[in-house]
Amino acid sequence: MSGIQSCFKRCEKKYMLTQEQYRAMMLGMAFRMRPDEHPRYTIGNVYYDTDNYALIRASLEKPVYKEKLRVRSYGVPGDDGLAFVEIKKKFDGVVYKRRVTMTTAQAATWLQGGRPNKESQISREIDWFMRLYNPRPAVYIAYDREAYAGIDNSELRITFDRNLRWRDTNVDLRNGDGCKPIDVGGKILMEIKIPGAAPLWLARLLSENGIVPTSFSKYGAYYKQAVLKTETNHTTKHNHYNKEARSIA
Repeated sequence: MSGIQSCFKRCEKKYMLTQEQYRAMMLGMAFRMRPDEHPRYTIGNVYYDTDNYALIRASLEKPVYKEKLRVRSYGVPGDDGLAFVEIKKKFDGVVYKRRVTMTTAQAATWLQGGRPNKESQISREIDWFMRLYNPRPAVYIAYDREAYAGIDNSELRITFDRNLRWRDTNVDLRNGDGCKPIDVGGKILMEIKIPGAAPLWLARLLSENGIVPTSFSKYGAYYKQAVLKTETNHTTKHNHYNKEARSIA
């Protein structure tokens, strides 16, 4: 575990691609990017939030500073599988991610009120976050990723995510990745991650194919489609029933 990176600072841009734009990206990247060490894999995440979803609601208001806590795995782990407990912060467009690594069982025990398997500055930051917000496992979100790294600059990474899906029951990394779909209109989510400015060839490739950044959050999309929509429908029905009751009276 000692070789696993624990701190990240980089710019992250997201784009929603049509199939045609995806093909254009693949052609334009052909001699600039190479498949990552693990080019295709499934990512599972458990997002933590308060009972009234205060963290994602604040995030969707697009503040200058925001933070979130999640536990991530690659594939579906067992008790002894690897899990990353991550606190992710974004300030003025720059993403700061700090994480600790442990088994999935250890992560679950810790975030249920136990202690981390190893104390560190990052674990203390996560403990502070837990005391401040008293969050719970809110939703499990998974997706299938295709990843590439720059040939000349390995810190440049481009990923493509498909089959975004969620469940808000049995919210545990160990419970499989069968979920309900997040509707993205048949598009592919591309993320470009780089410490500084994008290289000229990449900027041209995006411009020539009409690919522009978008504000998209997987957790935010789940919240809008599964939580907010349900709450809105419930309110609409409640108001309708009240109106009918008043008319009968």
